[in-house]
Amino acid sequence: MDTHETPASAADESAASTHGSAASAAALPDLGPAARRIAGLLGPVGDGALDGPTPCPDYAVRELLGHLTGLAAAFRDAARKDLGPSTATSPDAALPVLDDDWREVLPRRLEEVAAAWRAPDAWTGMTRAGGVELPGEVAGAVALNELVIHGWDLARSTGQPYAAGEAELRSCAALLAPDEDDPDRGGIFGPPVPVPADAPLLDRVIALSGRRPDWRPGG
Repeated sequence: MDTHETPASAADESAASTHGSAASAAALPDLGPAARRIAGLLGPVGDGALDGPTPCPDYAVRELLGHLTGLAAAFRDAARKDLGPSTATSPDAALPVLDDDWREVLPRRLEEVAAAWRAPDAWTGMTRAGGVELPGEVAGAVALNELVIHGWDLARSTGQPYAAGEAELRSCAALLAPDEDDPDRGGIFGPPVPVPADAPLLDRVIALSGRRPDWRPGG
């Protein structure tokens, strides 16, 4: 403490700092709702549905669930800056394998990734995911986008309703929007699908990801 600082002013400064930290944490995107939505979709997915198609051309439902399990672990570790095999592997390296215990493991991984991104430090500095070095704030936005988009994939593939919050969708739209300097968005997503300008925000986000908002199995 400065010798000229009174205890009251020090307390005020400490309170302001605490308030500022709390406000900053409150302003961070919350991955919890997206993670919980996916967990809520898992119950109705019977073993007979695992070989069904998804909006991801290379994935059946089992690969989609395997991908969700892997990405939840990878982005959990990216948030923690626990860089290792989970954050070093490209998702395109091989088709995801769904382990037999996925019904226990995937909900737990979803809880873990949401909790990891509640830490303000997760959104700062550099981290790695999918073998790519990127700023924490970008990794967090990508993690949220993955949960929202693949949650929709799973819902559509298994005939379940799906809705996402406006804040989540606007974050995804900002991430997915083509950039003049990178119109192909690094080749990560397919070309945006045209939709009416007044289409629901969820449909516009799904279209930006290269998916048809009206996709149905067998459709």
